[in-house]
Amino acid sequence: MTRRTLIVGDVHGCARELDRLLRKADADRIILVGDLFTKGPDPRGVWDLIREHTLEAVIGNHDVDTLNHWTPGKALPRKAFRWLRRLRPLIHEAGWSVAHAGVHPVRGARKTDAERAIYRKNFQGRPWWKSYRRRRLIVHGHDASRGLIDRRPYSLGLDTGCVRGGRLTGYLVGEDRLISVRARRDYC
Repeated sequence: MTRRTLIVGDVHGCARELDRLLRKADADRIILVGDLFTKGPDPRGVWDLIREHTLEAVIGNHDVDTLNHWTPGKALPRKAFRWLRRLRPLIHEAGWSVAHAGVHPVRGARKTDAERAIYRKNFQGRPWWKSYRRRRLIVHGHDASRGLIDRRPYSLGLDTGCVRGGRLTGYLVGEDRLISVRARRDYC
């Protein structure tokens, strides 16, 4: 039996939208592109969904901020912080790759450092994905200002600004299909 894999863009604490997207997709394997808990209304709800559905993730820049500036408590329990600290690899690879910010457009996913995988949108003054032409699809987030960046078969940017009243977008890998749900409101 083949697994139905869903890759989900930046969640940013939007638990209701994540729950709706997971139900819509009915996937066996779910990978989040990072930026999981900050900005939105329900970080604890996101954590509960991660546990309930055994979600996988790569770490995003806001997840690093969570580790550096938040303390365990009502919003996020200690277990969530331990889980975040263990998120490895920085880039998830199968026949495709998942990174939060992106990859080195020339060297590819395997030779991308943490700085580029988590933070850097640009390469030599322009978006990295404009120079990326390798055969492995890179699915990423981290760029809500540009919205959906669909450059398949090379790259696919899924940060469609859910926390700012946009959409939460997912990609069903085997079907090569995008799905999304509308944000309930602008949370920022």
